[in-house]
Amino acid sequence: MKKILLILFLPITLFVMRAMVAPDQGEEANAKIKAIYIYNFTKYIEWPQDYKTGNFIVGVLGSNSSLLGELNKMASAKTVGTQKFEIKNIASAAEATNCHIVYILNDKSTQLADVVGKVKGKSALIVTDKEGLASKGAAINFVIVENKQKIELNKSNIERYKLKVAEQLVSMAVPVK
Repeated sequence: MKKILLILFLPITLFVMRAMVAPDQGEEANAKIKAIYIYNFTKYIEWPQDYKTGNFIVGVLGSNSSLLGELNKMASAKTVGTQKFEIKNIASAAEATNCHIVYILNDKSTQLADVVGKVKGKSALIVTDKEGLASKGAAINFVIVENKQKIELNKSNIERYKLKVAEQLVSMAVPVK
């Protein structure tokens, strides 16, 4: 009888365990994709000359250990021109002032206005993760379109921060006005 129960419940148990693992794997895969996007933004966006010395700093506001892990792996092997690629997990908008890129994760999206205020007059690329934020101050927003990771791009927000965006990036993005 125990063998029969084991045979009956083993597939169910494996299915449940697989379902529990799958979201994490999806999150990790999505984190890797977003990390690649973030690094590639540095190839399609140009910062003013006075931002091309010291480390190239990406500030991540919010918590996502998978994403931070992927970005830190990338930072150990990549540069932006001659600048070292550096990742900082920031706790507040006040810490965003020295960042080249500020990535506001979904759990901190309510701080967008604070970040916009703190980086005013600076050349910071603000990237977000929640629908509608590209029209509220973010330059780039991650979106899912037809089950694929895409980006929305608000060109006027990019230019507001004295950044220049390559037309290749504009053409790949979903436009926002």
